[in-house]
Amino acid sequence: MNNRWTIAALGAVGLTLIVVPFVSTRFAEDSGKPPAAATSAAVPASEPVPGTCDVPAKPAPLDFTLKDMDGKSVDLASFKGRPVVLNFWATWCGPCKSEIPMFVAAEEKYRRDGFTVLGVSVDDPAPALQKFAAQYKMNYPVLMANDDIQDAYGPIFAIPVSFFIKKDGTVCKKHYGPVAEGEIDKEIQALF
Repeated sequence: MNNRWTIAALGAVGLTLIVVPFVSTRFAEDSGKPPAAATSAAVPASEPVPGTCDVPAKPAPLDFTLKDMDGKSVDLASFKGRPVVLNFWATWCGPCKSEIPMFVAAEEKYRRDGFTVLGVSVDDPAPALQKFAAQYKMNYPVLMANDDIQDAYGPIFAIPVSFFIKKDGTVCKKHYGPVAEGEIDKEIQALF
């Protein structure tokens, strides 16, 4: 799996080098402002609003069984009918580490309402996950990804990426990068 992430990282860097200048220039042309002013403009109307679901909603692929960090099989289909955050992450990922305390707090706050976070590690072995989960006091299932789930939710070019899944089994939102502390409650409440 490490080769997969190396290729994805190189592809993401290459794509960024191509797309960012084009998007920045295009945005500036559309707004009638020079590029420097365009980059500091307000968020475009097309940006997702925290606490709202993306439209159209698509069914979340939950027909997978993954191993948790203790080697037990976890059937994702057993979470159907519950609000879920499916978070793809890794122990070496700085932004992933920064959002884990928020997921721990959200799990505590909303667990009695049926909510859960499912942390899906993209490439860490079980012993590393066990040590990391203990250090970060992770109170939600820590699972190990396989290529099939990454393909079903992907392509996943960078982590963290979180899928906010409603009780009806549809993906409410796909969030790239760490979830902002001020937005996580709104995002979770939209799932109920």
